[in-house]
Amino acid sequence: MNGHEIKHADRLLKVLVFALIFSVMNGTMFNVALPMIGKEFELLPSQVSWVMTSYMVLYAIGSVIFGKLADRYSLKDLLTIGLIIFAFGSVVGMFAVDYWMVVAGRILQAAGASVMPATAMIIPVRYFAPEKRGRALGTTAMGLALGSALGPIVAGMISNFGSWRILFLFSMISLATLPFFRKYLNDSGGQKSSFDLIGGILLGGAIAMLLLTITQGSLLLLAGALILFVLFFIRIKSSKNPFIEPALFANRSYSIGLAIAFFATSMNFGLSFMTPQFLSAVNGLTPGSIGFVLFPAALCAAMLGRRGGRIADERGNGFLVMLAGSSMLLCFLLLSSFVGASPYVIAIILISGNIGLTFMQIAMSNTISRTLSKTQIGVGMGLFSMMNFISGAISMSVIGKFLDQNSTVTPLNPIVSNSAASIYSNILLVMSLVVALLLLVYNLQFGMKRIAKQPTAAVSGVKEKGQS
Repeated sequence: MNGHEIKHADRLLKVLVFALIFSVMNGTMFNVALPMIGKEFELLPSQVSWVMTSYMVLYAIGSVIFGKLADRYSLKDLLTIGLIIFAFGSVVGMFAVDYWMVVAGRILQAAGASVMPATAMIIPVRYFAPEKRGRALGTTAMGLALGSALGPIVAGMISNFGSWRILFLFSMISLATLPFFRKYLNDSGGQKSSFDLIGGILLGGAIAMLLLTITQGSLLLLAGALILFVLFFIRIKSSKNPFIEPALFANRSYSIGLAIAFFATSMNFGLSFMTPQFLSAVNGLTPGSIGFVLFPAALCAAMLGRRGGRIADERGNGFLVMLAGSSMLLCFLLLSSFVGASPYVIAIILISGNIGLTFMQIAMSNTISRTLSKTQIGVGMGLFSMMNFISGAISMSVIGKFLDQNSTVTPLNPIVSNSAASIYSNILLVMSLVVALLLLVYNLQFGMKRIAKQPTAAVSGVKEKGQS
């Protein structure tokens, strides 16, 4: 890669970070606006939740579909199409006069914005050398963390000083990145071949039903999801050009890495979902105050994301995983012991957790990308992005069900004396055990060797096993 290409890659990365900030904010901002939307359209909480549920379902499905398309078509063209669809959805939502138009706007937004997860994974892999990929992934993680930090605060300010419809207008700022993406992205695409539409529909339908099962608790939907998954696996084994190559699932390192990332990400969503719950129920904070408690940790994670990438490049992914896991363990154990303490104490503890979760995302993205051949990068990383959203939906659903139980359960942590904090403390203690198990599995599969010195599957086209 010559100097001109390196300069273009660095500029492209900056554009990507800017786009990711607004992409993540768009996914989180509407949480704050749900009460206002429900009041305007006279909706029950279960009805207004579709503003978020519909977005999550389409975003998860779209992320893997765009990842698959990126293996065959120009990423520049896919981004253009995605952002145009996103803009159309924003207009629909902004001028909605009925609730169904709000949901339709969110669905269109998700369908277009789902190009971003695949883009965020593919650009560091395609445009950066293996020894610099960790830094690139760390930079994208910075954008994700900053978007998460700013989302609730910006949404609160907009909702307080104007209509929730302005959130749709605000989201359209991301369109400003399109000319720069088209300038710095090349026109290269994978080999054009037939697209397995049936396989894509089966997978999309199965994922949609699975996520709806989680949100609606319907056994009928669960049965439908299982049937569609079975039909999907039959389809990819019988099709000449399957939507997903069965060999992808036969890649042991990829499968185990995906499983580790699934549970690690579920811890991330679990912490972000549960923290506002106990800050409200135990500490009695208002939504605005909760946002300011969460902000320092998210900001620190954003600032140190790039440093995490450099650590992966210099010391290896295995070292970064252990560092990240240790930070997560420290956070979960301390929160388990001090739930209900001063919000200032909670804010400090969360810094360790958010940094650890960000570092873990960088390390697992880098690890998983190196288990894939060059032709599998798009769909493999697209599946990785999709699994992130599925894990989030599952973890929030499971934790939500536990929180529905009696909050005066017996605390497993002997330090906890506040009965109202017991259920939160117990969940955090279980999360600590999960993190410890993930560290053990990672070390057994990938070890602590420095991957930067090893051949890279994504570049050489040769699949590898046992890389860290």
